[in-house]
Amino acid sequence: MTVDDAAALDARDPLAPFAEEFHHPLDPAGRRAVYLCGHSLGLQPRAAAACVERELAVWRDRAVLGHHEEPRPWVRYHERFSAPLGELCGAMPTEVVAMNSLTVNLHLLLVSFFQPTPARNRILIEKPAFPSDRYAVVSQLAFHGLEPAAHLIEVAPRPGEQCLRTEDLLAAIGRNREHLALVLLPGVQYLTGQCLEVAPLVAAAHAAGARIGLDLAHAIGNVPLRLHDWDVDFAVWCSYKYLNGGPGAIGGGFVHERHARRVDLPRFAGWWGHDPDTRFAMPAEFTPVAGAQGWQLSNPPVLAAAPLLASLDLFRRAGLGRLREKSLALTGFLRRSLEEALPRGRLEILTPREPAAHGCQLSLRLRPGGRRVFERLAAAGVVADWREPDVLRLAPTPAYNSFGDVRRAAIALADAARS
Repeated sequence: MTVDDAAALDARDPLAPFAEEFHHPLDPAGRRAVYLCGHSLGLQPRAAAACVERELAVWRDRAVLGHHEEPRPWVRYHERFSAPLGELCGAMPTEVVAMNSLTVNLHLLLVSFFQPTPARNRILIEKPAFPSDRYAVVSQLAFHGLEPAAHLIEVAPRPGEQCLRTEDLLAAIGRNREHLALVLLPGVQYLTGQCLEVAPLVAAAHAAGARIGLDLAHAIGNVPLRLHDWDVDFAVWCSYKYLNGGPGAIGGGFVHERHARRVDLPRFAGWWGHDPDTRFAMPAEFTPVAGAQGWQLSNPPVLAAAPLLASLDLFRRAGLGRLREKSLALTGFLRRSLEEALPRGRLEILTPREPAAHGCQLSLRLRPGGRRVFERLAAAGVVADWREPDVLRLAPTPAYNSFGDVRRAAIALADAARS
């Protein structure tokens, strides 16, 4: 793939203008860097500062009155996210809520959806799961007096393979069907970028009598989701990766409609999860909001939520379908460029080739000297990500990356590898 190929693709790209709606970091030479790290932290939308300044101005000028004054009363600030997040999740607005951070939300929903009994007391996860997910699961097991060695099932790729096989996950669910309480899996696996087949896993978990939750940190805003139709029990996510909400941005959660209106589910309660019609009457007894909002604890962090409004508006205008189409084109262009530029024995791509099995991300191993290649990429103005011991992750993000970016990154990586 040549520079001319990249230029021709960029000239035909209807989403190309969206790149100018983001701030881009500069490389050591003062040029716009090639930022391929949206799987870790998305770029700042140019409109984000105005969204934050608007709320700072209300705080400055109106102080406590900002909680109730139109057009954006803070007491209902979280409601502004329900419809756009529902669109990205494939969920009804009542099934999603913007709140807390990812692992806080995971713990809150595990309280409700992991209720072990003497017969059902095992949790199934992938190996390697993102560490925070594993920490959360292990600590929940310990909270219930259960030992991970006996009650945590970890399904790994087969020897010599990098990605999970759906049939292996289904088989593990089947083997443990008598004792399985919960399946917790990623929508997109953080290390390899593999997009899991969710629908058959949900069906298998439910057939086994277990519940199933998803960590969507690397999936939301990246790949199409149909949480409601898939019948997922619950899901959680952060908003600072592909949702471009900024560091510390408000996270989110999904609870399927068939659970979200159940007042009998155990939960850790807080006053913002209480029925808003009586919330400020300060009743002693907790009455949860119908829907996912009933899992909220406290009033929303307005300044940590405001930047997300700018990004969600970009998603609305660009359309997830068009973004997904460009994402596959960008990632395919990167894969072909790398395979042309590097000897086969030098380059190993961990991410599946099939379009339905990956999102924006390509995960690589370069032998020898992968870490040195990563460091030289940074010096050449390519912002990527390194995961010990030997994985280089690149994420060409369709909202702000171009085919020219991808070509420049491939050339820089090949030059670094040769040197």
